[in-house]
Amino acid sequence: MKQEVRQHLLPLFILFIIIATTWAITFVPFYQFIYLFFGFLWGAFFLDIDHLIYWLYLKPQLPESQQATLFLKNKDLSSLLTLLENRHKHHTSLVFHHYFFQTALALVSFFIISSSANVFSSAFVIALNIHLLVDEFYDYHSNPRHLQQWLFAREQKQLPLSYLKHYLLFFTLLTLVFIIILISFF
Repeated sequence: MKQEVRQHLLPLFILFIIIATTWAITFVPFYQFIYLFFGFLWGAFFLDIDHLIYWLYLKPQLPESQQATLFLKNKDLSSLLTLLENRHKHHTSLVFHHYFFQTALALVSFFIISSSANVFSSAFVIALNIHLLVDEFYDYHSNPRHLQQWLFAREQKQLPLSYLKHYLLFFTLLTLVFIIILISFF
């Protein structure tokens, strides 16, 4: 689990330092840094709620789902996180880890970032986008077929493996545009 936490927090930490440095030079009010920090922090792990949805609603009949339910009832967060660490790669039909959600998220992100002066919500949606990209890049480099399975789950037609890098490039560039808009907004 530590590796998963590191994978999601490291890019956001680097991004926070870059944005904070830029904002410090341009004298952005201090409270905006706090909104940026908490937006990144909440967004870094919000999509992992997907695994709870998987256990509680999508596949409640699985033994691991019954274990997760028991851990939740007993408020045993440590055991729940251990179960998540051991089983999260087996969850290939998630709601938020899907190309359709990523497309909708990109549209909502563009709307929020371009039309709102709320730093928390902008940082939150950027962190969600980065969370998905980190998961996608990790699986693309370790097992592209696994990425294809969970990204296009429940779809009869899959994006060919040879086009996955173009998919990742598109959403990476889009996320960079969101970051640039956020940096230059203040």
